[in-house]
Parts: sequence; C-alpha cells; structure tokens
Amino acid sequence: MTGFWATPLVVIGALLVLCGPSEMLAQEQGGSREGPSGSGSTWYVALDGSGHFTSIQEAIDQAQDGDAVFIKAGRYAEDVTVHSKEGLKVIGEGREKVFLAGLKRVGTLHIGKWPYGATNVEIRGLTVQQHGGLGVGIFNGAGVTLRNLKVNGFVFGQQVQNVHIEHCIVGGSETTGIAFADSQATLIDNLIHDNDHGVSVGGTSIVHLERNVITRSLFEGVLVADQGKVTLIQNTLVKNGGGVTFQDDATGRVAGNIIDEAQVGIAWSVKHTVNIAHNGLHNIDVNYQVDGQAVSASLKPHAFSDVYAAPKFVAPHRGDYRLQANSPLLHVGEFPYLGARGPVRE
Repeated sequence: MTGFWATPLVVIGALLVLCGPSEMLAQEQGGSREGPSGSGSTWYVALDGSGHFTSIQEAIDQAQDGDAVFIKAGRYAEDVTVHSKEGLKVIGEGREKVFLAGLKRVGTLHIGKWPYGATNVEIRGLTVQQHGGLGVGIFNGAGVTLRNLKVNGFVFGQQVQNVHIEHCIVGGSETTGIAFADSQATLIDNLIHDNDHGVSVGGTSIVHLERNVITRSLFEGVLVADQGKVTLIQNTLVKNGGGVTFQDDATGRVAGNIIDEAQVGIAWSVKHTVNIAHNGLHNIDVNYQVDGQAVSASLKPHAFSDVYAAPKFVAPHRGDYRLQANSPLLHVGEFPYLGARGPVRE
C-alpha cells in the first residue's frame, strides 16, 4: 500500500514545484468595506471591469488578513493560489455562476504551498474544474473550510490540519474524489460521485465523515490505509465497487451507515480492530471480509447490531437517498435513522 501513496505524491509534488504560481503582484490600494466580509476590506472581481480586479489571483494577492474577495459571475481561466493569508474569505456569487477553469499548472486551486501555508481560510460558492489531474490542492495549512463548492475532479490535502469540507459536490476524478495524507479533516453533508475511489485516507491522517453520500465509485467508497484513522457516522455508500476498506495499520469506527450494492461491505485487517455497529447492509456479495477472506457476523460480535434489509430509498434512480417512512432503517440503536439522508415526512 505504500506505493499507492508514494507515487502520486512524488509526481504531484514535482509538478507543483515546476509549475508553481507566479510571484505576488502588487496592486492598487483600497477596497470596499461593504459586502460579505464582516470585517476587513472586500475586493470585488468581475470580468467586465466593474469590480476592483478582473483576475481572482490579483485580488487575493492584494487582500490582507481578514479581508474578503467576492467573485462575480463568469468563467475564469486562471490558476489560483491562496497562501500566507490569515482569515481570508474567497466567495463566489454561486457555484452555478462562477467557474474556475485553471490554465497551465497541475491543480486549478491551491490553498497553501510549500513552505507557506494558509490559516483559517474559507472558500465557497463556485465551481472548480480540475487541470492536470487535480482540482483543489490543500497544502501545509490549518483551519481551511471549503463550503458549497462543486469540484469536477480531484481534491487532495497533504500535511494540513482542521480542514472542513461541507455541502460540496465532488466528482469525475480519474483517481479519487477526496484524498488526505498526514492530515486532519472533517467531511459533512457532501455528495462524492463517479470516481475511482470516493474517499482515500493515508499516512497518519485522522478523518471524520458524517452524512455524506458516496456513490458510483469504481472501487471502494472509502479506503483507509497506512496508519490512517477514520470515523464514519451516518453516511450512505451506494453503488460502489466496495464499501469501506481498512488496510495496513488503519483503524476506525463504522456506525450508523448504509452500504448498498457493493461487492464487499466492510473489510479490515486482522491486525487491528475496527468498531462496527448499527449499519444497514443490503445487496452485498460479502458483508464482512478480514484480510481478503469472508467472515460471518458471529466472528465480529458488534456486527450483530447491523441490519440486513433493503433501505427503501425514496427515489435512488434520481439520487434521492432519503428513506421512506416505512424503512426498516429508522430508530436503529442510537440513531434516529441510518445513512446520510433522513426519512420523508408523512
């Protein structure tokens, strides 16, 4: 499994060094204190020239700690990097209105870069199209929040702490939807779809996943390797090649999730215990697997609390994974419902 992580990291790192962003550009002074920032100045970006800048990168370079950059609707063909900033907000007019396309380098949007990080930065309300196999790269920072983004491609974090990815749509990567190495992150209420792997966790990462829908992964919905530690609470994993796999020295907890339509539900190594409780498993070839061998629930005592029944989704063909009012996955153990989406109201 070491090779799985080492090769992409070496390639990505080398390309980032060779194709890094240009030097910071000095821009005009001043900015509006009206708008979405709350404190500090707000810098407006508009392609038609109605803002302070026509380039997102120029606005970010000008912004000081605590400022906000507000991006008006349009398609921005540029590479964007946020680094050496504290408390900066980058806010698009809406993810269906602002499209960041990338230009030359590997990775359309970088947050932090070696050896400089970014702290307490929030980016929201826009769409990012991956370039060179990477959509969003988060490097060497802390307190980074991605909210209400659409990323057509790969999101990758390395050596970052306190990352929050919330209410985002991530899909269409040739590799993984979201991956972390040696990082700490929380993923809540995201849709992660149509990737090779949904979420991959490696190195010494600690990742919490809650109320995410992960669907149509070619391989596992969630893959945890090396010394990674992952907690999965009330997620819906449906139509993936596999459900959740722990490899190497990885550990974690899997509770309150729905795993539907997969070759293997939950797989782990015999060397390390994975806490499994109150999951809904359905239409799976092998529910549990240890070191590649199928095992029965009797060999995993907590698995007796799992429920083996059809979830009764409202309309899975339309991507509506709420539960019907008569679903057998309501009021299971400590959970009012299993999975990421609550039941319909009668």
